[in-house]
Amino acid sequence: MPATDVTSHLRPTTKDLAKAAGVSRATVDRVLNSRDGVQKKTVEKVNAAIAELGFVRNIAAANLAKSRTYRFLFVLPKSGDQFLDEIHKHISEAEKVFSADMVLTKVHHINENDPHEIAAFLGTLSTKTIDGVAIMAPETPQVRDAILRLKQRGVHTLPFISNQTRTGDDWVGVDNTAAGATAGTLLGRFLPCQPGKLLVIADSLQSRDSLERRSGFDTVINASFPHLAALASLETYGSEERARRIISTTFKLHENIVGIYILSSEARVPLWIIRQTSAAQSAVIIAHERTPSTVDALGDGTLDAVITQDPGHLVRSAIRKIRALTDMRSTLQSQEKIRVEILLKTNV
Repeated sequence: MPATDVTSHLRPTTKDLAKAAGVSRATVDRVLNSRDGVQKKTVEKVNAAIAELGFVRNIAAANLAKSRTYRFLFVLPKSGDQFLDEIHKHISEAEKVFSADMVLTKVHHINENDPHEIAAFLGTLSTKTIDGVAIMAPETPQVRDAILRLKQRGVHTLPFISNQTRTGDDWVGVDNTAAGATAGTLLGRFLPCQPGKLLVIADSLQSRDSLERRSGFDTVINASFPHLAALASLETYGSEERARRIISTTFKLHENIVGIYILSSEARVPLWIIRQTSAAQSAVIIAHERTPSTVDALGDGTLDAVITQDPGHLVRSAIRKIRALTDMRSTLQSQEKIRVEILLKTNV
């Protein structure tokens, strides 16, 4: 058997690129690192050589040689409950996992109800202190413009979990329209022959994820389960007092509520109030996100199902995507897809 020519399978190097492009290795290095001082036609020659040879840069080796550190920031809301606690926990875990890749992560909390404050903070960031930012903040003109200016300063930005306009694959989160449609399908299947009304509870419909979930939910209920009528969304604004008042008032005003959909990511307070509402005890209830409260509610039978997204996957995917943006590379799309998952008492 003839010997295998191992050298034919070796990856092309910068030396090979320089030879193919007819330039020095220093010039190749400047092109690969997007540094100034290289004529356009020279850049084109190097890029043509990259395509011809199938050159793939060894980012890890280059970073090690330059002692490169990735500096990433998660911008998260100040207010939040158990789901946000899960995100924090996984950010801490991810920093340990990615430490060998020289990735440093920090968290900054913003007042999600003050777009001017958010914009002012984003205006303080630059490439001198940070390489990339994962942002979980409401979409407003002020925040949108601040993100645009942040990108112009060279800081890579990534919409995280909800709220920001998504462009292509450069965002991390579940398909909230599909998640809402899943909730509608489950309620319809759990109530196949029982006409009645559906109570829908949200923190605020000003957030993009809540609007998308409600849209997907309504589309399925209206199209496939005409015996069920979804009521207007109740907005709690994160207030326990308001939640108690509007939920109890709705049960007094409406008879025959057979199902409840908690579409916000924080279900702890609504679940606590529902447990104390006698008229709600026979209703089928669907909520979002795996938290200690929703797991307990599945266990004691208060909840029938939880629609969730893996918070660890969310955080790890955000870090991988920001790093890819920083390195001007792409990620494996199938690996980064955040899937809609359904939890029941039997599989929690």
